[in-house]
Amino acid sequence: MYWYYDPTYMLVVIGLIITLIASANVNGTFRRYNKVLSRRGITAAQAARKILDANGLQNIRIERVSGNLTDHFSPKENVIRLSDSTYDSTSIAALGVAAHECGHAVQHQVGYAPIKLRNGMVPFVNICSHLSIPIILIGLFISAELAMFGVVLYCAVFAFQLVTLPTETNASSRAIDTLYNMAILDEDELKGTKKVLRAAAMTYFASAAATALQVLRLFLLVSGNRRRD
Repeated sequence: MYWYYDPTYMLVVIGLIITLIASANVNGTFRRYNKVLSRRGITAAQAARKILDANGLQNIRIERVSGNLTDHFSPKENVIRLSDSTYDSTSIAALGVAAHECGHAVQHQVGYAPIKLRNGMVPFVNICSHLSIPIILIGLFISAELAMFGVVLYCAVFAFQLVTLPTETNASSRAIDTLYNMAILDEDELKGTKKVLRAAAMTYFASAAATALQVLRLFLLVSGNRRRD
């Protein structure tokens, strides 16, 4: 019956619910404030160019990418990609998203420690994420120690997400300060922008929480299998 009924799967369900709530919240918050146009009428793409140039990052390109909230900064390609919902928008939400991505570019320029650590972890975490589950499954049949080693490897994914949190919150903090100091948004407009970026940050916290619950589930499964052995 153990193989047909796994009560620990409820931890996965809880994690899924947390991430779905966070995703719905960021999408809803963005839609709400994407209807609030900024007073100065500058587009997100124009704001991003202005912010990058002010920080001596003229070498970074700005491109449009399809989708909704698919905005990202690619340090390897030296490009900030703004989604269809952001690129031409003059809303306080779009400006916040664009400034956030510029914040990541500035982090790379100044050598912000958490993002350097995060980038350095990528190769190792990729290996761990691919090997951990197969090792756990094999270990459940042949060796509890091997299975637990797989759980330890999976913890690298959680560690990576923890390191990601300060990089995202710091990029948002930089975005808010920049939008105000460069007079792109007024102080009262920033209230809505802060809510958008705060909702976006919560998706990363939700993802980390879901991974923590998965780590707990795997630990319980392996521990239970060891006791039966």
